[in-house]
Amino acid sequence: MTRGSGGPKRGRRKPASRRSAGRRGGPRKQGRSRAATSRATRWAGRVALSVAALAVVAATGVYRSLEEAGDVDALHDLQVWSGERVRVEVFNAGGVSGMARAATEQLREAGFDVVAFGNADAFDPDRPSAVTDRVGRSDIAQAVAGALGIDNVQSDPDPNLFVDVTVVLGREWTVPATQWSGASGVDARDWWDPRGWFAPQG
Repeated sequence: MTRGSGGPKRGRRKPASRRSAGRRGGPRKQGRSRAATSRATRWAGRVALSVAALAVVAATGVYRSLEEAGDVDALHDLQVWSGERVRVEVFNAGGVSGMARAATEQLREAGFDVVAFGNADAFDPDRPSAVTDRVGRSDIAQAVAGALGIDNVQSDPDPNLFVDVTVVLGREWTVPATQWSGASGVDARDWWDPRGWFAPQG
C-alpha cells in the first residue's frame, strides 16, 4: 500500500509577486502627491495675488504723485545734453539731507559731468536755488538749470574755478518730474510711492 496515496495533497502558497505588493502602497503615494500638488497650487496663487496687489499699489502711487504735481501728463523724458563736456559743481545750501546727491544723479543722467558735490559753507533756509555760469557761457548754464527745474540763472565768470557751472540748491528745491527719484529727505513721498523705495543714501 502506497503511503499517502489516498490523502489530499497540500500545495504551497505562492508568495505575492513584487508587482502586486507594490500596488498596495500605490494609493498612499498618490495621496501624498496630490496633497503636495494642492499645497503648491495654493502657494502659487498667493504669490500671484501679492504681485498683482503690489502692481496696483505702485500704479496708484505714480498716478497720485503726478496728479499732485498738477498734471498727469507732466512726466516727460529728460533732455540729454549732447554738446561738449560741461563740468558742474553742486552745493546743498538748504540743509535737506541727500539734496546734492539727488541733483548730481539728475545732472549726470542729463549728460553733464558733475565733478564735485556736497554741502555749502553754510545752510540758509531762505536762500533760493541758483545756477551760475562760470565761463561766460549762459547757454550752458541755462541747460543745467533746465535739467534741474531752476529758473534763477546768473553769470559770474571766474577763471580760478575749474568748473563751468555752479549749482546752489535752496531748501525749496525738489527733483523735477522728469526724474524717477526718491532721495532721502528730498521730495518726500508716501510709503506706497515706488519712487521712494530705492532712495539713494547720503
